Amino acid sequence: MKKLQLTFKTAEGHKKDLVFNYVREDLDAPTVRKAMDAIIASKLFEKNSVQLYSEVVAAKYVERIETGLFKQDLAI
Repeated sequence: MKKLQLTFKTAEGHKKDLVFNYVREDLDAPTVRKAMDAIIASKLFEKNSVQLYSEVVAAKYVERIETGLFKQDLAI
């Protein structure tokens, strides 16, 4: 399963990620950029009077791959 990681800058210039776990995997850059701009325009996310998402930095899909080595059954 891929996650969509959106990276923004806060109003104070710090990096802030917004990660979505269940997303379509065929989104293109203009669509994601438009959604990120809408998040910024909404001004819904604020902490201590600081806008958390004020500038678009990047967007990417992140995929975690696990390779199991063994699993011990624990009988209690």
